[in-house]
Amino acid sequence: MFTGIIEATGSVANLSRISDEWRLVISTGGLSLDDVKLGDSIAVNGCCLTVVEFDTNQFAADVSNETMNCTSLGQLKTGSRVNLEKAMQANARFGGHIVSGHVDGVGSLVSSTPDGRSIRLVYEAPAELARYIAGKGSICIDGTSLTVNAVNGLQFTVNVIPHTQVETIIGDYVIGQKVNLEVDLIARYLERLMQGNKAAKSGIDADFLAEHGYK
Repeated sequence: MFTGIIEATGSVANLSRISDEWRLVISTGGLSLDDVKLGDSIAVNGCCLTVVEFDTNQFAADVSNETMNCTSLGQLKTGSRVNLEKAMQANARFGGHIVSGHVDGVGSLVSSTPDGRSIRLVYEAPAELARYIAGKGSICIDGTSLTVNAVNGLQFTVNVIPHTQVETIIGDYVIGQKVNLEVDLIARYLERLMQGNKAAKSGIDADFLAEHGYK
């Protein structure tokens, strides 16, 4: 579990194929690994990855083809900067919102405009995620917990203060930038609960047809 408060930015030291999957090596920059052990979780651009090797200033993680295909990690290259957050501790301050590190989809940056000392960013989300994004709700972008200003169809707006611009990779973004999105976990569970018994059904059956007017 994570909070969406980025602890440091690192960079990709190496990305290679191992047994038809991927091995990602991250230089951790200012992120201390003194309290990390094998098997711990570290979020890289919002993706929860398992530490399989580490030393004083870098760690390695195995990344499945599924993760590479369903997140923006597949676009990383040697030298790419990344957001880093270690899994939260039970006694730590909860500064952001509940973040699982399980990316729901990939969005893209539509526009970026100055707004005082902040920047106003407009993103477009995949159609299947739009219903989970609400004005003044929370969203995780490349691992960063942000507040949604407003929603317009598939697009949503966030403001990024100067501190966040400096402490995350958001300052590197260009128009069209692909980003990892994780929607509010509570919204997903709420939708499932509201489905009630329908959630256990799959496909088209007699009850489904009757409910939709077929006899």
